[in-house]
Amino acid sequence: MNKILEIKNLSKTFHTKMGEIKAIDNVTFDVFDQEFICIIGSSGCGKSTLLNIFANLDNYTNGNIIKKDNLKIGYMLQEDALLPWLTILDNALLGLEIKKIKTKENVEYVKKLLEKYGLNGFLEKYPHQLSGGMRQRVALIRTLAIKPDLLLLDEPFSALDYVSRLMVSEDVAKIIREENKTVIMITHDISEAISLASRVIVLSKRPATVKNIYKIDIEGNTPMERRKSSKFAHYYNLLWKDLDKNV
Repeated sequence: MNKILEIKNLSKTFHTKMGEIKAIDNVTFDVFDQEFICIIGSSGCGKSTLLNIFANLDNYTNGNIIKKDNLKIGYMLQEDALLPWLTILDNALLGLEIKKIKTKENVEYVKKLLEKYGLNGFLEKYPHQLSGGMRQRVALIRTLAIKPDLLLLDEPFSALDYVSRLMVSEDVAKIIREENKTVIMITHDISEAISLASRVIVLSKRPATVKNIYKIDIEGNTPMERRKSSKFAHYYNLLWKDLDKNV
């Protein structure tokens, strides 16, 4: 596999009125093409800060990030952030407009994605007319519209109820697999991480360091199939023991 991102000894310190707060300390790992990496850790450990740094929304204090040449990054937030006054199609095209790349070819690409993933009959609808799961699909397609090499997902299912969360994770996993995307996803849900990831990175409590990286070797092509695997409980126990729970 081709390496597309290399994180070396990354550290981040925030300067506040109360003094310095170190959020991330000496984090090192690589990301390879078409990997699905999940990052887990206790609340407030620095997971989202790490993702913001990768997305160039925040800077880092020390270390290095080496990216593949011309690496395109797409960022999907916790909330779907669809604009209520825009139609589903216009919401899906918003990233193209912001980046000023709303060409005929790119518009057709987005329409094909919407059709392929069950949203073709909703192009002229508005966000309030869609279920939470459908809205998340639109948000993902909006992120895919710019044709990113790397997708950053910050707890994309956290606003959904448990059943919707399972169903949407199936949808998202299918879309990402079929579109051959590389993913770094933040989650606090161990089961979700095991069901989706090729590798799981466990962070310590703040300041975040890499405690362990687990390669998930589990049978099943979908998240639901993986949850039924005999190996699922084994990985769950490993990750549970590694998490810092005294926070």
